[in-house]
Amino acid sequence: MALTQQQTPSLKAPFDWRSLGDRFSVLRDEALRRRALAFEPRPTDARGPALARLLAELKTPVELWQAHRAARAQRKRSAAVAAAARLSHPVMLLPGFGTHAARMKTLRRALEDSGHRVSDWGLGFNFGPSEESFERLCERVCAMARKEGQPLVLVGWSLGGLFARELAHRHPEAVAMVVTMGSPFSGDRRANNAWRAYQAIAGHSVDEPPVGHAFADKPPVPTVALWSARDGIVSPRSACGRKGERDIAIPLRCTHLGFASHPDVARTLCALVDCI
Repeated sequence: MALTQQQTPSLKAPFDWRSLGDRFSVLRDEALRRRALAFEPRPTDARGPALARLLAELKTPVELWQAHRAARAQRKRSAAVAAAARLSHPVMLLPGFGTHAARMKTLRRALEDSGHRVSDWGLGFNFGPSEESFERLCERVCAMARKEGQPLVLVGWSLGGLFARELAHRHPEAVAMVVTMGSPFSGDRRANNAWRAYQAIAGHSVDEPPVGHAFADKPPVPTVALWSARDGIVSPRSACGRKGERDIAIPLRCTHLGFASHPDVARTLCALVDCI
C-alpha cells in the first residue's frame, strides 16, 4: 500500500519585493528633492557672511571659556545684590535650528540667578516648523502666561527668534517682549550660510515656510534684536533689521554659536528683562 505524504502549507507569506522597491523609490525621490533644495543657487544680491567669518565660528568654545572665566568673579559678586532689587518675570527660551533648549542653559542659569522664572519651549530639538508643532507652541505660551498671571518674555536664538516674532503676532496678549539673537528676520531669506541645510532638513523652501510668512513685520510688543558683526552664520544686516522692523537693535561681540551661552549675551538679556 502506497503511503501518501501530506503536504503542510507554509505559514510564512512570500516577501513582497515589489513593495520594498516602491518604498525605496519614494525614499530616493525624497532624497533627491531635498538635495535639490540644498543646492539651489543663491541669488546674486543675497550674501551670507564671508568664509573666514564662518570658519571663525569654530573658535567659539575657546572664546566662551575665556569670557566665562573673566565674568565668573563679577557674576558672583553682583548676583545676590542685584537679584534682591529686581522684579521677577517669566521667560521662555526658544533654541536655534538643529539645537535643543539645553544648549541655552547658560542663559537660563543667568536669568534664574537674577530672580526670573525660566522655561524652555518644550518641543525638543528645533528642526523647523510645522503648523501642528507651532500650534502646540502657541498653546504652551498661552497656558504659561495664564499660569504665571503675566505675559512671557520670549528669547529666541536664530530660528527660535523667528518663532518668537510669529508667536507675538498671533498672541500679543501672552507676550511681554521679544528678544531675538542672531535671527534672520530682515532682508533676503538666503542672506545666511544655513539656508541650504535648512531646506534639506526641514523639507521646504525658505520662501514657503509652513508658518510665518512676514517675519520682517514688527510684532505689536517691544522687540529687541541682538546681533553681531562677527556672526558667521547669519548676515549681521538680517539679524539687526531695519528701523520699524524692531524697536531696538543691540550689537554684541560674539559668534553666532556664541549667542547661546556668551556671558555678554547673558548680561544683556538680564538687563533687558529687568527693565520691563
